[in-house]
Amino acid sequence: MFIIPMRYMASFANLGPYGIVGAAGRITLVEEMKARYKHTNIIARDWNALAVFYEKVFGCVRVPPERHLFGEWLEKGTGVPGARFSGVHLRLPGYGDGGPTLEIYQYSENAPKPPPMANREGFGHIAFEVEDVADTAALVLRHGGGKIGEVTRSVVEGVGILTFVYLADPEGNIIELQTWS
Repeated sequence: MFIIPMRYMASFANLGPYGIVGAAGRITLVEEMKARYKHTNIIARDWNALAVFYEKVFGCVRVPPERHLFGEWLEKGTGVPGARFSGVHLRLPGYGDGGPTLEIYQYSENAPKPPPMANREGFGHIAFEVEDVADTAALVLRHGGGKIGEVTRSVVEGVGILTFVYLADPEGNIIELQTWS
């Protein structure tokens, strides 16, 4: 099956309710959404301390302004009664001024979370490609991070040699460090 974005729809004359059937099989038309990745959010126990960790270990850079948000609009958008939080956006390494950020917020009242596990459903981890996995892992640990896995190396068929490890930041969020050769 081939998937063709809707913007190319006018190029095909033989459209029916099931798309176009050709020698290669069924072609399905899909709507194309204009989207651009913007940020990943971490809810922290201490937003400033966690931001400092990502700045010192990974070279993330604060993107002003620091935010202290509250109000009915925030309650409505988040679905959290009495929502009030503070925090900052950090520019991720390897991107320019318009690149994605790591958004670190702390609610006035956070809900507790279970201990981190690599196989827990939902968002699993944030990954950074680094020059030296072992050296960066040591840096994570020196700055209050925790050990989850061990540095390992394996051939990923058709891709290359991966060296990686899972660690946790000081608040237990899983971080993957990786390098490819």
